[in-house]
Amino acid sequence: MGQAANRVDRKDMRSRSKQRQKNMQKLMWITGGVLLIALIVAVAFLKPEDKKADPDAFDYNAMATLGSKDAKVKIVEFGDFKCPACRVFSQDVEPKLKSEYIDKGLVSLSFMNYPFIGQDSRTAALAGLSVYHQNNDAFWKYYDALYKYQPDERQIWATTDYLIQLAQSEKLGIDFDKLRSDIENETYADQLTDQMSRVKPLGVTGTPTLFVNGTMVGGKDAMNYDAVKAAVDKALAEAEEAGK
Repeated sequence: MGQAANRVDRKDMRSRSKQRQKNMQKLMWITGGVLLIALIVAVAFLKPEDKKADPDAFDYNAMATLGSKDAKVKIVEFGDFKCPACRVFSQDVEPKLKSEYIDKGLVSLSFMNYPFIGQDSRTAALAGLSVYHQNNDAFWKYYDALYKYQPDERQIWATTDYLIQLAQSEKLGIDFDKLRSDIENETYADQLTDQMSRVKPLGVTGTPTLFVNGTMVGGKDAMNYDAVKAAVDKALAEAEEAGK
C-alpha cells in the first residue's frame, strides 16, 4: 500500500510539474504578445516630427535648391508634381518660407522627386530634372508654374508636349529641344531612381513630406505654415546652440 501511494504521489507531482510548465509557457506567450502589440501601437502613433534622418545623408549639391546651400537649416521636400497637397505647400507655405527665412540666408529648400500618382508623374519629374540640370533658378520658376496651373490629378496631363509648352510660356530661358530630348530619352532616369530609392528607408509615405535638418514634417503639418515654421525655428535654435 505504501509503495502504491508513493507511486501515485510521484505521478501526481509529475502531473503538477507539467501543468506548471504549460502555465509558464502560456504566460510567456501572452507576455510576448502584449509586448509585440505595444510595440506596433507605439510605431503606429509615432509622430512624424519624432522621426529623424541624418541631414548629411542628403546630397544637397545634386538637388535643385532654393537659397544658400550654406544655410544653417536645410529643408528637403519630397514631392509629386501631380499631387494636390504639394500644390498647397507650393502656394501657401513655400512663399512664406522664402520671404521669412530663405531670402535671409537662414534656410534652404531642396527638392526630391517622389512621383507615385501616375505614369505622367514620372514624366513631369524627368522634365523637372532636365530643367534643373540646365538652370537651377529656372527649375524653381518651373516648379511654381507646374503647381500653379496643375490640372486634376485624375487626368493624364503631364505629357511631353504640355511640359514643354509650359516651360516655353514661362520663358525659362533654357534649351527647349534639349528638354524634349531629355524627357523622351529619360536622360535623368538614374537620378530619379536614386531619389525614389530613398523614400522607403526614410519612412516617406506620401507627399509633400519635408525633412527639416533631418526631422520629418509630413501629413497635414507639411501644408501648415505654422507647423513648418515651428520645426524651422527649433532647428535654427539647435543649430545656434551647437555653434556656440
